[in-house]
Amino acid sequence: MSEENLPVPAPVPHKRRKRYSGKNPRRFEDKYKEHGQDAATIAKVIESGKTPAGTHRPIMVAEILQILAPKPGELAVDCTLGYGGHAQEILARILPGGKLLGLDQDPVELPKTEARLRELGFGPDVFTAHRSNFAGLPQILAAQNISGADLILADLGVSSMQIDDPSRGFSVKLDGPLDMRMNPQRSQPASALLQKTRPAALAEILVDFADEPNAATLAPALAGKQFATTLELAAAIRAAQPRLGKGESDQAVRRVFQALRIAVNDEFSALDMFLRNLPSCLKPGGRVTILTFHSGEDRRVKRALASGYRDGFFAEIAGEVLRPTPEELRANPRSASAKLRWARRAE
Repeated sequence: MSEENLPVPAPVPHKRRKRYSGKNPRRFEDKYKEHGQDAATIAKVIESGKTPAGTHRPIMVAEILQILAPKPGELAVDCTLGYGGHAQEILARILPGGKLLGLDQDPVELPKTEARLRELGFGPDVFTAHRSNFAGLPQILAAQNISGADLILADLGVSSMQIDDPSRGFSVKLDGPLDMRMNPQRSQPASALLQKTRPAALAEILVDFADEPNAATLAPALAGKQFATTLELAAAIRAAQPRLGKGESDQAVRRVFQALRIAVNDEFSALDMFLRNLPSCLKPGGRVTILTFHSGEDRRVKRALASGYRDGFFAEIAGEVLRPTPEELRANPRSASAKLRWARRAE
């Protein structure tokens, strides 16, 4: 067939790019200027005291760096890599000659953060990413033939990427599947946990994991029930306590979501294991900082560090819990519940 007789391919219709609707689009998926790293839009979002979609703003960075005092050549571990904000600051201070191991159990976000840090120039010789939660720290160190770290950071909060993405099921405001798993490839979603749990067991979860004062009322209304989405569950929590005002009702929803998230991910068991192994994961003189975001976590950290101090594992521990400054609270309201504790390993 001659070239003149070749069929002419049909023209590809032009597809217009979706408009960025308004100054603050409501849907997570519509905030593509924030996801796409549009610098001007991101600056405006941050200036308004909010966190750009798909990102995370590290909390108490200055305080953590002051306590950990990273130096060139040291070995650091970020046990909860998240978006990589803390890791980026630590890496800049342990070079040349230093190395950071980043742990995170989230298979969705970990590859994104690894790629982000690679683009900033941190190659495999100075930064390695490991899919594990912080309970797996001893195994990670052993696999790398590392006897201990000079500095360890654990930020126990849920990342903004997880909270803001409705498909992950953490949000109390946006509708999505009732999941809440940090690692969607493991365990059971919150919907299955609720459906299988009896009222007495759920009441215990609500009290132990969220200090819920109305657990006896909420547990029978939620246990054994089938909730497919986050907003279905939020509505049922409010319906079970019709006399609560909006503010109190919102707090109740947050507490129930918190308790379920902790139960789904077995967070306290992982934290207890991390704290038991912590002294042996630090070099003599090594430093650790731990950020917590609710009383159950903070109590465990406080007790473990005090016990390690009494037993001579730690030479020094935080006398008082540290909180974000008023300036940080204004700039990043999500830091409001953060508490920072620290310890230094005995020589």
